[in-house]
Amino acid sequence: MSPESTLVSVVIPHRDRSHLLRLCLHAIAQQTHSPIEVIVVDDGSTDDSVRVATSMGATVVRTATNSGPAAARNLGATHARGRVLLFVDSDIALEPDSVANAVAMLAAEPLLGAVGGILLPQSLVSDTLAARYRALQMYHWWMPTGRPTLELHACVLAVPAEVFTEVGPFNPDLRDTESSDYRFRLTQRYQVRITEAVRGRHDHDSTVRMILRKVFRRARISAAEWRRGETPGDSMARALAGALLLAAVLAIPLPVLVGAAGAVLPLALVAAAIALDGKTYRRVFADRGLAFGLYFVAVHLLVTFTGAAGGAVGTFQRLLSRRSAGTHPQHSLARS
Repeated sequence: MSPESTLVSVVIPHRDRSHLLRLCLHAIAQQTHSPIEVIVVDDGSTDDSVRVATSMGATVVRTATNSGPAAARNLGATHARGRVLLFVDSDIALEPDSVANAVAMLAAEPLLGAVGGILLPQSLVSDTLAARYRALQMYHWWMPTGRPTLELHACVLAVPAEVFTEVGPFNPDLRDTESSDYRFRLTQRYQVRITEAVRGRHDHDSTVRMILRKVFRRARISAAEWRRGETPGDSMARALAGALLLAAVLAIPLPVLVGAAGAVLPLALVAAAIALDGKTYRRVFADRGLAFGLYFVAVHLLVTFTGAAGGAVGTFQRLLSRRSAGTHPQHSLARS
């Protein structure tokens, strides 16, 4: 593969919020790599998204009904002509050298089956406290480059077209865990890499409530669909911190039962959970100051607890499904 002449097909799944799509397409137009073809897969938009995409030179294909990002990516891939497929969500604006860097890495390492990007610690448009928290949390906690296999996400993912054909498409039945499913299949055959050389700004959720709902749903489904060999929550430290916070909540009644000394245990459990992610907290305090640092700690503990609660519910659902399958072999785990 010659990086300079490689046609890259940028596949963008999209639904509504055309102002974000415009920013995404503008960032693609600013890429240093050429040639590039841009395919926007409109997944049932009700605004002017199709007009925006067409006016900015993208090829637009449309799903028959709203089918989710996995199905949209698959449809876009069937229309792609490039030797490299770059999947980018429409609420992400890539840095100008991202495509060139991804192509160069794939060309330099023949055994590399995919290059994943990261999200920068600044939100694209939303600038609420919650959006600032989420940008930092995903940068330091959800997409660390130190764990290249665990943190491969479909929101910024470059895959050689021949590898995509071999591994197969994204599972269209999944709307929250398609990345982990694809990562699992991909790593059975190929090496993968996540790199800060491929990076972009994402428009993050603007309220804590929106973040918690998303975290709970994804954690529940991930636990229900867990495969042997996968790390719970994609990180043992993350899973352990969540378990400690669950235990802390369960220990809250102890002072009533055993007196003031009972308050020591829940506080110790929370302190241990904080210590497990101490590096992230120190970075946030150093970069953003005391006031935002305290806000970050409070929200991060709540998010960690919510993820653990979702994981516990998903695990319970999994056990119920197994018991049901044992009684009725024709039943299988439902994928939400």
